[in-house]
Amino acid sequence: MPEDYEPQAPPPSTPPPPPPPRSYGAPPSYGGAYPAYSPTAYGAAPPRRRSAWFYIGVIGGSLAAVCLLVSLMVWVTIRSVTGNGSSGLGLKTSQIAVIDIDGVILSPETVNTQLRKFGDDSSVKAIILHINSPGGGAAASQEVYNEVLRVRKEKHKKIIASVESVGASGAYYIASACDRIYANNASVVGSIGVIMEWTNYGELLRWAKLKNVTITKGELKSAGDPSRDLTPKEQAYFQSLVDNMYSQFVHDVATGRHTSEDKIQPLATGQVWTGEQSLSLGLIDKIGGFRTALIDTAREVGISGEPTIVRPSKNKRGLLSILTDDGEDLFPNPSQLLNHAPGFYFMWK
Repeated sequence: MPEDYEPQAPPPSTPPPPPPPRSYGAPPSYGGAYPAYSPTAYGAAPPRRRSAWFYIGVIGGSLAAVCLLVSLMVWVTIRSVTGNGSSGLGLKTSQIAVIDIDGVILSPETVNTQLRKFGDDSSVKAIILHINSPGGGAAASQEVYNEVLRVRKEKHKKIIASVESVGASGAYYIASACDRIYANNASVVGSIGVIMEWTNYGELLRWAKLKNVTITKGELKSAGDPSRDLTPKEQAYFQSLVDNMYSQFVHDVATGRHTSEDKIQPLATGQVWTGEQSLSLGLIDKIGGFRTALIDTAREVGISGEPTIVRPSKNKRGLLSILTDDGEDLFPNPSQLLNHAPGFYFMWK
């Protein structure tokens, strides 16, 4: 190698320019080393756009659900107003209405409301009173009796009584206003009479060392005070009221049965008879149960085939209403005993 040769150093490299100053809050720059993210990077699918038909379907389905809900509410309302078995839209043209009279008759309101509703309904061709009651309040029984006569006369509709197990006293009073009375052979019918009763708790007061204090004006104003016995004059007074109601009972039964009071009077002893006995006594018109009364009535009003029955809707009480009421139905207030005034009843006991 020649002696004059000397190795030369590489030229100095030029340093990279400094990065531009970054403003406060701006993201750091990587000098383009990493590409910006895009939806299509790394094989990702682009977002799918919904078509207009999708939104039309959602809106249409929502409207259909609302219409269905409204229709259901209307149907429930019509059913509650018109009663079970009735279309409520005038589609039924020949129906037999059935009204149940069960238990002790204390108020005429429910039965009379049902009688008026079915009396005004042109699709109802006849009404059957399905009776299973020992009677009840004298005035309440009279009001139902009068409403039966009114509907028969003004609306020209047949009203038939069908006695199930018991149709006695006030219940028979009501039945006598009907066009016909059906009863089973073993049904209990009759008990034409009046009873007045109340609870005398005078002994209870004396046992508890309590004293009843009453201030009145009028000789008979406190007659029937349950804290003491009746005086002879009070006894005669109440007996006159019972006698008068008894006369009304006999008269109204005779009127409803299209007979005379003289024929009813011997039967008005307060006793009951079986349906079989009642037929020969003229208290009923035919032996037969509810089915017999229904078919006979349907044929009489021109309904062929199986008759359509319509009944009043029942007011069902839910658990919430039972828990939020005053509780008198579940747990009667003992103080009601002290408020029990004398009552007059057409009732078999």
